Amino acid sequence: MTVDDTGSGAGADGRVNLPAAEPGEPGDPGEDPHPLALRLEQLILGAERRYTPFQAARSAGVSMELASRFWRAMGFADIGQAKALTEADVLALRRLAGLVEAGLLSEAMAVQVARSTGQTTARLAEWQIDSFLEGLTEPPEPGMTRTEVTYPIVELLLPELEEFLVYVWRRQLAASAGRVVQAADDEEMVDRRLAVCFADLVGFTRLTRRMEEEELGELVEAFETTSADLVAARGGRLIKTLGDEVLYAADDAGTAADIALLLVETMSNDETMPELRVGMAFGTVTTRMGDVFGTTVNLASRLTSIAPRDAVLVDSAFAEELIRTGDAPASEAEAAEEAAAAEKEGEEPPTYRFALQPMWQRPVRGLGVVEPWLLTRRNSEDV
Repeated sequence: MTVDDTGSGAGADGRVNLPAAEPGEPGDPGEDPHPLALRLEQLILGAERRYTPFQAARSAGVSMELASRFWRAMGFADIGQAKALTEADVLALRRLAGLVEAGLLSEAMAVQVARSTGQTTARLAEWQIDSFLEGLTEPPEPGMTRTEVTYPIVELLLPELEEFLVYVWRRQLAASAGRVVQAADDEEMVDRRLAVCFADLVGFTRLTRRMEEEELGELVEAFETTSADLVAARGGRLIKTLGDEVLYAADDAGTAADIALLLVETMSNDETMPELRVGMAFGTVTTRMGDVFGTTVNLASRLTSIAPRDAVLVDSAFAEELIRTGDAPASEAEAAEEAAAAEKEGEEPPTYRFALQPMWQRPVRGLGVVEPWLLTRRNSEDV
C-alpha cells in the first residue's frame, strides 16, 4: 500500500477492490468507477470505500510498513493513496497485528498466514468467476445484458458460498490438525516421512497443438477432477494440479501405491485420455504453506519423467517401505517359496497387494544414480 498509483487493490480481508490506474485512465480511483462495479464491490465487501491505505493503517494502529507487507502478502498490488479501503480492511489489519502483539504469532508467521490465505482464495475466486459465475450470468433472454442479471445472482449466491467456504475450511483444518497431533515428535510436524507422487499426462504438449482450446480445457478439467476424486477417496492429499500433472502425498506407501495404480487403470479405460506415467518416492519431506519440498519430491518428479507409459515407477526407499509393511514381497521367488511352505503346512499363503520389479539403475539429473522399481498390482480385486 505504498505510494504507487499503478496496479490493483483489494480489501485486506482477501476480497477484491477495483483496480487503480494511472491518473486520467479508466479505473482511476480519483474518478467514479462503473456504477455496477461499485455496487457489486459494496455488496461483496459489505461496506463502502472510506479509507486511503495510510488512513486504514492508522485506524488499525499499525505502521504503513507492516500494513504494506500484509497487503502484498495477500497478493494485492500497491494502490497509492486512493480512497479504496473499507472497515473490513481495517479490521483485518487490526486482527493480524493483534495476533502478533498478543504473542500468538510472530510477524513473519502473520505474513505467512496472509500469503497462504491470499494465494488460496485468489485461485478460488478466479475459478468461480471463470467457470461458475460467467455461466450463471449469461443473459437469460434476448436483449438483456449481463449487467442486468449479475447483481441479483451474486446477491443470492454470496451468503451460501461464504458459508460453504467456511465449512470446507473447518473440515480441512480439523483433518490437518489431526495429522499434526499424531506426529511422533515436534520435528515430524514440519519434516515428515511421506509418500510423494507425480502423475503426468503423456504427450500433452503435442495435444495443445492439435486440440481446440475448449477441448483442451475440458480434457484438463476431466483429468484434474478425476485425479482429485480418486486421491481424496483413497485417503491421499492432493497438493496441487499443474494442468497436465498432479502432485499428491500420502502418509503411507501402500495408500500412495493404490492411488497411483488406480489413476493409471482409470485413465487407461477412458479413450479420451492420453496415457499416464507416474513416479513416486518415499522419505523425509518439508511441508510449507500446503506444499511439499525436498529431495524426495525432486526424486518423484524425476522418476515420472523416465517412467514408461501407463506405468508406475518408485524409488528404492518406497519399495523397501512396501516390503516392510507386507504390501509387497521382496521378490517373486521369495513369494513363491512362502506359498509353497504354507501349502506344505496346510496354511494360507501370505497375500500381497503389490508386485515390485527392479529396473536398471540409471543416473538422474541432480540426484545421482537411482534404482527405480516398476510397481504393479498382484490381485485385480484390489482395484
